[in-house]
Amino acid sequence: MKNIAGLMKQAQQMQQKMADMQAKLDAAEVEGVAGAGLVRVTLSGKGALRKVKVDPKLADPAETEMLEDLIVAAHADAKSKLDELTEAEMKTATGGLNLPAGLKLPF
Repeated sequence: MKNIAGLMKQAQQMQQKMADMQAKLDAAEVEGVAGAGLVRVTLSGKGALRKVKVDPKLADPAETEMLEDLIVAAHADAKSKLDELTEAEMKTATGGLNLPAGLKLPF
């Protein structure tokens, strides 16, 4: 019975670490850039697009297609950085255990 109680305590601790990690990620913001910094996007820790900043030099109506491509590229850059941050936080919260994505604790 001690082993089960200890296992449940560890599961509760891991659940708390996961909740702390989620709160930290919710508060995080990640910036992605494209076009040598001419386009910048900011994502929330959940991946929501919060801000787009475009250098005024790109406001040429003839360059609309390039601007759209740069916004997409900047978003992809920010999303990649967010995924790396999430993975790092997950490793910290789980003590390096490779748990499947979406696993809810306690079991």
